Amino acid sequence: MNTKDKGRVLITGATGYVGGNLLKELEKTNHPLRCLTRHPEYLLHRKASATEFVKGDVFDLKSLHATMSGVHTAYYLIHSLGGKGSYEQLDRKAAHNFGKTALERGVKKIIYLGGLGREPGLSRHLSSRQEVGAILRESGVPTIEFRASIIIGSGSLSFEMVRSLVQKLPIMTTPRWVRMLAQPIAIEDVLGYLLAALDLDLKESVVYEIGGSDKVSYEGIMREYAQIRGVKRLIIPVPVLSPWLSSLWLALVTPLFFKVGRELIEGIRNQTIVRDEKASETFAIRPLSTRMAIEQALENENREFAATRWSNALPSSTLKRGRIGVKFGTRIVYSSEIRADCPPAEIFRHIQCIKDRYSSKSYSWLWNLSGFIDRLRQFFILKKNQRDSRYLYPVSRGSCCEEAVELNRLVRLCAGIKKLGRSWLQFEIKSDNSASTLRQTVIFDPVGLEGLLYWHLFYPFHIVIFNKILKSAVHSSKG
Repeated sequence: MNTKDKGRVLITGATGYVGGNLLKELEKTNHPLRCLTRHPEYLLHRKASATEFVKGDVFDLKSLHATMSGVHTAYYLIHSLGGKGSYEQLDRKAAHNFGKTALERGVKKIIYLGGLGREPGLSRHLSSRQEVGAILRESGVPTIEFRASIIIGSGSLSFEMVRSLVQKLPIMTTPRWVRMLAQPIAIEDVLGYLLAALDLDLKESVVYEIGGSDKVSYEGIMREYAQIRGVKRLIIPVPVLSPWLSSLWLALVTPLFFKVGRELIEGIRNQTIVRDEKASETFAIRPLSTRMAIEQALENENREFAATRWSNALPSSTLKRGRIGVKFGTRIVYSSEIRADCPPAEIFRHIQCIKDRYSSKSYSWLWNLSGFIDRLRQFFILKKNQRDSRYLYPVSRGSCCEEAVELNRLVRLCAGIKKLGRSWLQFEIKSDNSASTLRQTVIFDPVGLEGLLYWHLFYPFHIVIFNKILKSAVHSSKG
């Protein structure tokens, strides 16, 4: 089927995790795309030339009718979990509106991503996801419903929850339901199924259960992640911690999940494994294992991190006095900038000598203090001469390396301390007529609780050092 000849592809939920990644993949194809969103401004920075953005809402029938004009296939990737009111009622109404309008506007196919689970007593969240699928199938528009378990990818809610727990808790007490089997699936495989469904001839609705190549529990995922990150975690099973109490505990450890933690936790009590192999018979996709999915998520995160321009990624409000602006995966980001009345080439020349500037008399005592602290830590914790070749050690002056250099525009230095984490010091130069703006960004990727404690305990010393470097680079350029 050539979708381009038959009409547009509509994406809902493009500001969400799966929808945002799907949009990127679809923009690599020749399909004419249209996105329905309440906030088009959130997507303009990633817009491709052929993508049309329409402001609307699934609860607004008028906007739905206008949006679905000329649409052949519609992706339904939205839900109301974490919103105000009953998310079940909201999702029910939204699905009715969407299916009804799709039928009236002549949409030929709906593709929906829901949740796995079959046994009686499904959680409210999983029951709601499957109810939405049933409503779309009953609309009269042929619907492909994919039912997935835990989605593993950098930015996925389930994956970020696991990562946050492993990073912050050396010892975890976990109830029995944490060992309930699931079938985690990599975001790349989910996208593969969603893209393949575009070309699938469909006469009637169908449900496909999709999952990774192995069955594992949340506890198993946590252990796998801890092993990959090189941290040891003690997981102690307890029989009394209920899902409700666990959600409160989760909210204390990972505040990001305060609103949705309880629903996610209650969903874990259900087995979410593939019992119908129809997807493997229909599609040529061979899903990754859990370990490979986690490694792929971290690799993708590193690649995206390396390509990130902090001059574009961070709002100007984070720079007035220099402060932590965003978190990139597990990385902590601190950024500040300064103006200079000189051309970029002058600033760049002095930044290139940044390793020599560490020994500047004006703040060498601070750098020595930081190095002394690092030496103490290694003396008490690391065995003599036990070093990891993946990391460079900033305990002696000049022990960082240049990871990226662009003439008169960018310098990024990388260093690391074994079992504490990796750090980057990045300088970006922007020219404005005869003046320039120098932005300095410090990024630290902590390993486990020890790395987090290291950052927060010695943060003031490091920031003083880096601010001195920033001012010194500009001052020297003016001179």
